[in-house]
Amino acid sequence: MSNIKGKVVDNKTKAFVYAFLSRCYQKELDEKAIEDLKKNPGLLESIGEDSLEWFLKNDTKKIEEALNIDFSSAFIVNSQPIETLIEDSKGEILVGLQNPVMQFYFSNGYEIDMNKTDILAPDHLSIELGFMQNLSFRNENRAAYEFLKEHLLKWVPPYLIGVKSLLETPFYKDLADFTIEFLFSDYESRLVE
Repeated sequence: MSNIKGKVVDNKTKAFVYAFLSRCYQKELDEKAIEDLKKNPGLLESIGEDSLEWFLKNDTKKIEEALNIDFSSAFIVNSQPIETLIEDSKGEILVGLQNPVMQFYFSNGYEIDMNKTDILAPDHLSIELGFMQNLSFRNENRAAYEFLKEHLLKWVPPYLIGVKSLLETPFYKDLADFTIEFLFSDYESRLVE
């Protein structure tokens, strides 16, 4: 069990949160995703008070435009959320089994078909969060703990802290903080399981 802002979270809920986070870092949010968030003030409040207020005060088109600009600027143009780009001083994206993340996926029975995604790196934050969704759904706590320790916690918190200065919208600023908090909370909960 994990703890998100005072609430105990089971693996099914963790899987939902990882799926949500994976989607948020995959590509900019479209009109439907924004409308879904507007209908879920509890989720927005969990992400952050500023996000909730911003979503409630602005119309969907204005939010969509601002999020699109913010996502593109922060996560595509200025800094891509790819582990090997962050961790490797050469600035190369490692592919195949030379990529340590691919080795981890493979050794834990996770097959990823890169032809079915527009993301070109197997160690993109969205795909790594999708892997954690899969591990949570399958109750594979040991593998999830190891993946958090060996991969996500090594690069995601410093990356998101650094990219936060590029972010303009309350949503992405809050999402960065929420993601860091959630990853550490999940790690701590799996440590004792």
